[in-house]
Amino acid sequence: MKYKDLVKKLESVGFEFSAHGGNHDTFKRRSDTEQIPRHKEINEITAKKIMKKWNIK
Repeated sequence: MKYKDLVKKLESVGFEFSAHGGNHDTFKRRSDTEQIPRHKEINEITAKKIMKKWNIK
């Protein structure tokens, strides 16, 4: 999955960009935090785990 597509899905459920890390970007929604690897393509397994964790389809 492309990085931009995963970010759009996270933003659609209320997450907002918070900070750049060494290799990850951090997104927050109230007390929820998710770190996304900063690559053009994100491993499909990783993307699916993130989407499942936040009930994103």
